[in-house]
Amino acid sequence: MSNPQHVPVLLDRVVALLEPALDHPDAVLVDATLGLGGHSEAVLARCGLARVIGIDRDPAALELARERLAAFGDRFTAVHAVYDEIPEVLAESGLAEVSAVLFDLGVSSMQLDLVERGFAYAADAPLDMRMDPSRGPTAADVLNTYAVGDLARLLRSYGDERFARQIAAAVVRERDREPFTTSGRLVELLYDVIPARARRTGGHPAKRTFQALRMEVNDELAVLRRAVPAAVDAIGVGGRVVVESYHSGEDRIVKRVFAGAARTDVPDDLPFVPEGHEPVLRLVTRGAEKAGPDEVRDNPRAASVRLRAAERVRPGRIGAPSPGGPRPSSTHEGAA
Repeated sequence: MSNPQHVPVLLDRVVALLEPALDHPDAVLVDATLGLGGHSEAVLARCGLARVIGIDRDPAALELARERLAAFGDRFTAVHAVYDEIPEVLAESGLAEVSAVLFDLGVSSMQLDLVERGFAYAADAPLDMRMDPSRGPTAADVLNTYAVGDLARLLRSYGDERFARQIAAAVVRERDREPFTTSGRLVELLYDVIPARARRTGGHPAKRTFQALRMEVNDELAVLRRAVPAAVDAIGVGGRVVVESYHSGEDRIVKRVFAGAARTDVPDDLPFVPEGHEPVLRLVTRGAEKAGPDEVRDNPRAASVRLRAAERVRPGRIGAPSPGGPRPSSTHEGAA
């Protein structure tokens, strides 16, 4: 097994956004995508009153994070779960609410760096891509069983792949000859299908397909649609939710949840906002923040990050209709 490296993206900015919510006794942060624990380590070191509950679906990441954060004793608790299971994790911990929730989405540095996990296209490895390798279909299962239309759909939706239909057709043709088992064969197919002129721009020609397969295998967008409202409902007044996204679909989900909870649900022509109908959230970041050029140069994985943060300003659930009726759908969104 290779030695995984971990460079947290926007580390100082993330901790700065979390600190105001963690400056009191009994403060609790849920690190919903723990990974190797880089963000949690910084929070525990800089926010002396806080403790952290770290959630990850990957047992290997949990074990490495436990070792890394052992010096913090009972201020850190690791939980094997998926990040849409926040309500269950809090119930099992005996907590009615927490002070903050952090999401650092996408594939972790560890998963990319460990060749045997099959997330990376730079080396031939089994086509797995499961964040929890103990359950669920693999990337090979997707390639070998999905209909051509379903393969094309996920390549377009999750990978923004212009040649989705051609790639899907080639995959179905080749799997009839021999099922896909390793990444090397898939990369060769992509080089054959994607025209040479298109391979000269946009990074590695396998990047979009591998991203799409990973997101499908781990059902990432569906999980996130449940997880963000659950995180907002989990924090108390003054609590914060901070999210780092790396895909436009992820950022749209976060943006819509935050924007919806940051506006009132009364008609625009009402001269005042009745008590109990004020917004639930205040947007802390102006649109989505990005990594600066120095960080992108030092850590290329920061190039696509979009960082958003929101703070709860009054009680109230967003996962259910407000007292005055159902929350209206968004008619406008903040700056991206």
